[in-house]
Amino acid sequence: MAKNYFDRYIWLIGTISRHGHIPFKEISDLWETCSLNDRHGEPLSNRTFFNHLDAIFDTFGIEIKCDRSQGYYIANSDDLEGDGIRQWLLESLAMNNLLNESKDMRDRILFEKIPSGQQWLTVIVNAMREKRAVEMTYQSFWSDEPHTFTAHPYCLKVFKQRWYMLAYSEWRKEVRMYALDRIHDIKPIDVTLKLPKKFNAAEFFSNYFGVFIDAGEAETVELKVDSGQVKYLETLPLHDSQEKVEQNDEYAIFRYHLAPTYDFEQEILSRGADIEVTKPEWFREQIKEEIAGMARKYAK
Repeated sequence: MAKNYFDRYIWLIGTISRHGHIPFKEISDLWETCSLNDRHGEPLSNRTFFNHLDAIFDTFGIEIKCDRSQGYYIANSDDLEGDGIRQWLLESLAMNNLLNESKDMRDRILFEKIPSGQQWLTVIVNAMREKRAVEMTYQSFWSDEPHTFTAHPYCLKVFKQRWYMLAYSEWRKEVRMYALDRIHDIKPIDVTLKLPKKFNAAEFFSNYFGVFIDAGEAETVELKVDSGQVKYLETLPLHDSQEKVEQNDEYAIFRYHLAPTYDFEQEILSRGADIEVTKPEWFREQIKEEIAGMARKYAK
């Protein structure tokens, strides 16, 4: 298996970002005592450093340059600030590295447990970069045993603290989502990656909430949200298409353009009586049936 450099990239990005500008000597000194350094005490070599910078640009689109008087800095930081999803992802991964390095503070820093699967990130990212397919051994929650097959990875996505890979399965002959924590093993193979022309991951998922991608066409969905929950949705929108079209002292109406997936249904139900589906009628009835089923269980 290829050496996992993914955490190193995140550490390097976080280190440079926190300092604003930092000379290579200081980066190397910090690396000597970093828990990710499997050769503890050894400095970061110039060759490894520049290889990491190239990989960071290829993987995240983050450009790190050097100012001779001040040191290395993130040259396109303004672009990152405008990319909410990528910024959130990098901050989350950087926090994960920080927690791993702060072992002496673990009893005072509480965080949610995240399913495993991050160890496969480097393999998948490298396969996508090298335009290679992968051989994957995978077992879903509904399978009694794992299956090994060839897959063509299109992109990676995080949802509800889980990593997922969108890929074309030569076994299933269709595009599917695969949870990384359900992978038993994965490795690149000498088969050229078959990626649709002009594939754009953000556009592919633009009509979906979550990772279910077989929910039909996108349509207009409206939610009636009690006043106590309005600010939560304003600060953390459910979907990029969210817009507030009406508001009074008691509630607000939010409108979306998306396919009402199972994930979206579960998100609405998790908000209890604070959110009511008003459109479309079929989706409203589906939520009503689900609530009625829950009520029957509690009536026993």
